[in-house]
Amino acid sequence: MQTESESILTETQIKTARYAKALSHPVRLFILDYLIKNAGKCCYSGDMAELLPIARSTLSQHLSELKDAGLIQGETKAPFIKYCINQQNWEEARQLFSKFMAI
Repeated sequence: MQTESESILTETQIKTARYAKALSHPVRLFILDYLIKNAGKCCYSGDMAELLPIARSTLSQHLSELKDAGLIQGETKAPFIKYCINQQNWEEARQLFSKFMAI
């Protein structure tokens, strides 16, 4: 059963909030920036782990949050995981934020 507040939320609001949550941590912004700047190259989690002063398990949690939001995608070739920007969802997020900021 939906609550009253859930029934008035639009799909656009829900998607925008999900993307915003994924962008709400500086490490996640670093990861996205790193992936964007290295577009076309292999971006392995191990490479990012060497750059960030955080535990690999913490990095993994941040990557998982971005992946769950659909902003990045990963390809596993044991023992490595290669990440890249999910171009379709990245563009959708840009458009949603642009429309929201224009309100």
